[in-house]
Amino acid sequence: MQKLTNKEEEVMHILWKLEKAFVKDVLTEVTDEKPHYNTLSTIIRNLEDKGYVAHNAYGNTHQYYPVVSKEDYRKGFMSNAIENYFNNSYKSMISFFAKEEKISADELREILDMIENKK
Repeated sequence: MQKLTNKEEEVMHILWKLEKAFVKDVLTEVTDEKPHYNTLSTIIRNLEDKGYVAHNAYGNTHQYYPVVSKEDYRKGFMSNAIENYFNNSYKSMISFFAKEEKISADELREILDMIENKK
């Protein structure tokens, strides 16, 4: 999977939410600075070139839909982040969040229970 830019990722989140959309539909869902219609159309075509999106043609208009699921993207994204930022160590990742106080002791216990109950 090719890496996405922040804008491409934002558009993917919109397409995952809408499931199928024309460029104008995506444009109405953009919450930050709204790009020009042509700019957004280019971003979506780039996503198609990268294999994340496909389209159905209706004359000169295209309706786009994701071909990479949010779950598949998340798995790839997280694997890449853990590899690049935590030396492939899930322990390092969890300890980072604990040190940053982004995860509580209760949440860690819940995670331990999930791990232990899966065995």
